[in-house]
Amino acid sequence: MTDSKYFTTTKKGEIFELKAELNSDKKEKKKEAVKKVIASMTVGKDVSALFADVVNCMQTDNLELKKLVYLYLMNYAKTQPDVAIISVNTFVRDCEDPNPLIRALAVRTMGCIRVDKITEYLCEPLRKCLKDEDPYVRKTAAVCVAKLHDINAQLVEDQGFLDALKDLLSDSNPMVVANAVAAISEILETSTTAQPSLEMNSGTINKLLTALNECTEWGQVFILDSISNYAPKDEKEAQSICERVTPRLAHANAAVVLSAVKVIMKYMEILDIHGDYVTMLVKKLSPPLVTLLSAEPEIQYVALRNINLIVQKRPDILKNEMKVFFVKYNDPIYVKLEKLDIMIRLTNQGNIAQVLAELKEYATEVDVDFVRKSVRAIGRCAIKVEQAAERCVSTLLDLIQTKVNYVVQEAIVVIKDIFRKYPNKYESIIATLCENLDTLDEPEARASMIWIIGEYAERIDNADELLESFLEGFQDENTQVQLQLLTAIVKLFLKRPTDTQELVQQVLSLATQDSDNPDLRDRGYIYWRLLSTDPAAAKEVVLAEKPLISEETDLIEPTLLDELICHIASLASVYHKPPNAFVEGRGVMRRSLPRNQSGEAGVSDLTADVSPPPAQQSTVIPGVDSLIGDLLDMDIGGPTPYQQQQMMGQIPPSVPASTGAVDLLGEGLDNLLGGGGGGMDTLGGLSDIFGSSAQTSSYTPPQEVWLPAAKGKGMEVTGTFARRNKKIYMELTFTNKAMQPMMNFAIQFNKNSFGLQPASPLQIQSPLPPNQSASTSLHLNTQGQIQKMEPLTTLQVAVKNNIGVFYYSCQIPMHVLFTEEGEMDKKDFLASWKEIPAQNEVQSTITNVQHNADTVSQKLRNNNIFTIAKRNVEGQDMLYQSLSLTNGIRILAELKIQPGMTNFTLSLKCRVQDIYPFIQQAFDQILHN
Repeated sequence: MTDSKYFTTTKKGEIFELKAELNSDKKEKKKEAVKKVIASMTVGKDVSALFADVVNCMQTDNLELKKLVYLYLMNYAKTQPDVAIISVNTFVRDCEDPNPLIRALAVRTMGCIRVDKITEYLCEPLRKCLKDEDPYVRKTAAVCVAKLHDINAQLVEDQGFLDALKDLLSDSNPMVVANAVAAISEILETSTTAQPSLEMNSGTINKLLTALNECTEWGQVFILDSISNYAPKDEKEAQSICERVTPRLAHANAAVVLSAVKVIMKYMEILDIHGDYVTMLVKKLSPPLVTLLSAEPEIQYVALRNINLIVQKRPDILKNEMKVFFVKYNDPIYVKLEKLDIMIRLTNQGNIAQVLAELKEYATEVDVDFVRKSVRAIGRCAIKVEQAAERCVSTLLDLIQTKVNYVVQEAIVVIKDIFRKYPNKYESIIATLCENLDTLDEPEARASMIWIIGEYAERIDNADELLESFLEGFQDENTQVQLQLLTAIVKLFLKRPTDTQELVQQVLSLATQDSDNPDLRDRGYIYWRLLSTDPAAAKEVVLAEKPLISEETDLIEPTLLDELICHIASLASVYHKPPNAFVEGRGVMRRSLPRNQSGEAGVSDLTADVSPPPAQQSTVIPGVDSLIGDLLDMDIGGPTPYQQQQMMGQIPPSVPASTGAVDLLGEGLDNLLGGGGGGMDTLGGLSDIFGSSAQTSSYTPPQEVWLPAAKGKGMEVTGTFARRNKKIYMELTFTNKAMQPMMNFAIQFNKNSFGLQPASPLQIQSPLPPNQSASTSLHLNTQGQIQKMEPLTTLQVAVKNNIGVFYYSCQIPMHVLFTEEGEMDKKDFLASWKEIPAQNEVQSTITNVQHNADTVSQKLRNNNIFTIAKRNVEGQDMLYQSLSLTNGIRILAELKIQPGMTNFTLSLKCRVQDIYPFIQQAFDQILHN
């Protein structure tokens, strides 16, 4: 007889009867009573009044009865903690029972009773069970540690259970290992303090891989998930792990296969992408993924959602498997739509003919949603494969001729995108589209058609009539249609102002006076003011050339895609959302793909050993062979402490010029010491009244994009350099274009030619919400490590946030390195000019300078280029100037200015000739800004 009879009783006064039966001497009657109590509890009746009586039934040898009592205890112990404490002795005794099933049952139940008082008594029995001789007890105890950690994390850490749990990873029984891994994964998901104790190492991973072959499917999934979270030391270890995981791809269970795929996908990031091993892995990943598509529809759907992510990350894995994604007649709609999405992602020039034939077939199906998506897919193919665009447009026109309403509407929506992608190519079909105006009833299709009419109004003779027909029901239209109609009519007016004036006034009036929608009203007012104040400006704004649309507009953002790849075979990969978007009540640690040892892909060949520069080099700046190498070894946690293993050399002792050298200046410089202007002070000596230096403004270049969002996983960095109050600053703007907040920002520089490094940590708004920017000024000093870069002004930067570490290079404008101590005495200037060999002098021309000698002198002085003297020779103004770099290198300059001419001649003299191009560039930038 089944136990269903226990659920049918609805007698009154039942509690009293159950109490009597529970205290009966007959074991059978007692068991029946406990079953009735459990049945009542299951259907929602309150039987907590029987707590003490049920607890008395614990002391029995009958395993079935014990299980029922333990079930009751788990449910009601929280409401009766004081009475529940009575049961502790029985638990402790059961943990030493000869029967391993009872020992395991006792420790499992104690772990499920979430009462602090009982938790204290659980420690000793749990410690014994973790070392029990029976593997069933050990594997149960392993899971119990995770449950206990959830109740009281501190207790678990203090009692040393984490170490005991880690010891179980070396257990001889694979199921114990699997449970230990499951428990460790659970603990690491919620605790940051447990990380050091439970951190995996290569030895532990080897043990897990050994246990992998003998585990159940459930255990294999847990072990593979744990391996996927391990970061291998190097490429060799990653390859070794991949080799041992690859056989799991042939497993019959879909969860095991997807978990193995996850491990390999993550480790492929570490391996050399151009190597033979990665090519082999790509070939091995394809068959198991294809096999998953022969399972039942539900598993197919999960597999397809995961494949969608894999194809976006590595399209080459399934590039030759297009046919398996062709839709079958009996596929459920959710499988059909997902297959269609993957087909588009795999479409290329080689298979486009196949794909188009399929899509055309799908467009005649009976399922409306599927047909719509098929038509849209044809448009996406046209945008993705340019060579097939004409064939796609022809197919869409054939579909429009079917006159099936929803097919026509979808076709018009995608044709609008095709016009955006290939301007002035397929506009001849507009007449065919206009024939179907009356059938359009969906907002997106109407808006697309209106956009086409407005955009190509000059080619449509009756464009005004067509737009006027839409205007009749303006108030009843969807907002999307209203906005398009307003823009289209304004475009039409700008193209044909004479015969559309009344129409544009009508639409502006409807948008600004009769509409409640703020977006529509604002756009109407902007157009109205533009048209009334400056029609030329209106034309530039409204008829501006539009950017071409991109190939794939529905790709998952790179940062999110990397995170979802780490969650393959979990719910996140089906939802295409990170776990924290749908799991509440606990912090979920974000995961990201490991980075190749060489940083960004493609720079692996730049990590050559850096050869230390010779102790003394004549070029002052030490040399280097490596570009990115040093950045990759940096600990990005803020600026490095003051380090300077070698300072830049000062100018070598003066070398007498050879007697045969010709002084190109002739006697010009000697005369500097005689008459001629003194040091140039444009305030006529008044600057002394205000102190030694009046506030001047040096040139700051405009900000440039240093790290595009595409390379920074959503983080865009723009910046420039400035010099203020004798200090160098890096002006930075961080923009978050990702879908998640960014935080924990830090910055570090590679060794560079001038020893630039941050003088203080990066101070930036944190967290930085999506679609927001934050700016900061980072003070720099020149006390960092030095090595010669190519070109000299290159600065390599590493920026860290919670998503990852990103690398970029920028150029330091040379003028920010000009110091305020660069002004020389006339005698020193003359002596230095003569000492520097004549062959070190270079000349260049600065063109199109709209300044005279005085304003040039002031502009240069503001940027620490000091005019020592000014002379007029044969009608030309001659400015003699000096400047000094932060590393002590001095540069002497002569600037010839012919009044009325815009081309100046610049002569430079210095012992270090490498810097000439940068000094010339600095003069040019300062004088043109």
